[in-house]
Amino acid sequence: MEAPEPQTSSNRGDDEKISVNDVSQKEIGEEARRATEIEHEMTFMQGVKLYPAAIGWSAFFSLGVIMTAFDPQLLGSLYATPAFQRDFGYLYKGSYIISAPWQTALGMGNPIGQVVGALAASYPMERYGRKWTFAVCVVGTAAFIFMQFFARSIEVLLVGELIGGLILGMYTTIAPTYASEVCPIALRGHLTAYINLCFVTGQLLANGVIAGSSQLHNHWAYSTPFAIQWLWPIIILCGIPFAPESPWWLIRQNRLEEAENSLNRLSSSTVDNKLMLAMMVETDRLEFEMQTGVTYWDVFNKVNIRRTEISIAVFTTQVFSGIYMVGYAALFFQLAGLDGQKSFNMSVGYLALGWVCTCISWIFISKWGRRRIYNIGLAFLTVIMFLIGILDCVPNYENRPGVIWAQSTLMIIWNGVFDLSIGPVCYTIFCEVSATKVRTKTIAVATAAQALVGIVMTVAIPYMINPDQANMRGKMGFFFGGLSVLCLIWCWFRVPETKGRTFEELDLMFARGVKTREFKNYKID
Repeated sequence: MEAPEPQTSSNRGDDEKISVNDVSQKEIGEEARRATEIEHEMTFMQGVKLYPAAIGWSAFFSLGVIMTAFDPQLLGSLYATPAFQRDFGYLYKGSYIISAPWQTALGMGNPIGQVVGALAASYPMERYGRKWTFAVCVVGTAAFIFMQFFARSIEVLLVGELIGGLILGMYTTIAPTYASEVCPIALRGHLTAYINLCFVTGQLLANGVIAGSSQLHNHWAYSTPFAIQWLWPIIILCGIPFAPESPWWLIRQNRLEEAENSLNRLSSSTVDNKLMLAMMVETDRLEFEMQTGVTYWDVFNKVNIRRTEISIAVFTTQVFSGIYMVGYAALFFQLAGLDGQKSFNMSVGYLALGWVCTCISWIFISKWGRRRIYNIGLAFLTVIMFLIGILDCVPNYENRPGVIWAQSTLMIIWNGVFDLSIGPVCYTIFCEVSATKVRTKTIAVATAAQALVGIVMTVAIPYMINPDQANMRGKMGFFFGGLSVLCLIWCWFRVPETKGRTFEELDLMFARGVKTREFKNYKID
């Protein structure tokens, strides 16, 4: 049976419409309850019909994530590009390679940038808003691409990667924060999960560009991919002046009229945003009474610590499960015995599958929520990692191409399962479990924690996979499989079901200490 149509008002400009500033706390509470009922009754298709602008602007702010994903994936693929190897590497057993120390140094730009950039982003986001913080970051990204483009030594390229990475790290805080603050419940899971699609898109585009340019025999083999990065700043800077600011941020600045105007711009003309504004004001008041705070210290206070723990853990689990192997896939395939062109084609193919799987995950998110998808997906990823490791132990491995292709196929399946489950659902979970007043800081802390773990992997993986070091190849599956087992145990006991809950309801459930497995069916009195 189709849910009833959400309550709307066809006279948005009616002179009799009363501002939230002019009504009593009792009236605001009543309107907030009505808004909550409307949110619960709204279906996905109704949300799409009523909030097309929110969908568009959320996708627009997520373009920064494409840039964030493009850069490290580009580097991982360039390590297997002959022209890049020759200009920036050294001769080893008759062929050029990029040494493990330099791979480590270059790979540090993005994770270090995520740590510093994510933590730094929350300050301008709270003071100047999401919109203008995003705009300034994009200008900075466009400037530092010049350093990458004109680099002809590995030292200059390193500086460009480190400085540019600081700004790229900010997008991973801006995008999920904005997405979670501009849409109704019916769309929240999809628009926050869309961030993972942007990551996959960035990776896919990087590999696609490299697949086309890697066969060039001069510096354009790697300069062309760097230059293509200017496309995104051009698109974003043309659109940013017209973007609406987050209504949640405007409410916290006590700019209620502007917040209502922003809500009007994000929705169709039939939505009565006075009710939605009242619900936001009521949630903001509740969090003030709960003393959720607004600083980084408050992220770890008694009220928020459980929410912060969940946010950090679901994000770092992405790394522990083996996602950093994806950035080295082209090199992995090449070292495993596939020639250069086949390794690139394989990388593009499995990322394309990941893109499709992320889109399919939206159906799962609507049907099964968050907890079930995350836990089942992680269980499958764990099994696949162990299978990759076991295959690497087959006798006479180097002379058995069937085994190499089996490992490659399992990596493709692993990537597909990741993008069906913990890849997109992670963003939905940490956007929903964080309190609205400290959402930017909670997301920033989770992003920084994931990046710190990523730094460890960035240091370790080149030494684990390179032929002049440990040469582990697929045996890394044992390493990541073991870490995944530990993460799966934690997730079973700690990740709650947040599907279909307003931010006010989630505030109350965490404040009451509702047990993890009771979230799904808990009744709010």
